[in-house]
Amino acid sequence: MTVFVLMGVAGAGKSTVGRRVAEVLALTFFEGDDFHPQSNVQKMAGGTPLTNEDRAPWIEALAQGINARQPRRDAIVACSALTKFVRGLLLERIAEPTHFILLTADSSLIERRLAERPQHYMKAGMLKSQLDALEWPSNAFVIDVDRPFDAVCADVVDAVLRRKQQ
Repeated sequence: MTVFVLMGVAGAGKSTVGRRVAEVLALTFFEGDDFHPQSNVQKMAGGTPLTNEDRAPWIEALAQGINARQPRRDAIVACSALTKFVRGLLLERIAEPTHFILLTADSSLIERRLAERPQHYMKAGMLKSQLDALEWPSNAFVIDVDRPFDAVCADVVDAVLRRKQQ
């Protein structure tokens, strides 16, 4: 089994793309935000960026969920994974090969997307802190999301299939 982490800043489309790709490829989908402790959600909703200390229990819970999934099949995970620290924890804690796919776009597009989802706790004002925290991975597929949704999803499907063939 293999785990694919769709990573990137809030508003990059991780959840929406991940759900579609999971459907197309019959993968188990995990929404990383669902594993945040309430204290993290409150902190982010209040405009305070998370620290690595805040992130550790979130990643631990997420990895436990991934490792316990049933049925046992490949999975795709929507998780910001902005820092080497978080990616390292994921690689340590997930019991299967894990690969990263970075969804990215110009910050103005991401800011517009965040402004269009006022019900989400991650507001547009937090984008700068996320961009500042982003440590570009050296071993991830990088996919530009400033294109039609179907094209982005097709590229993610292709990245998953190519990685599985290696």
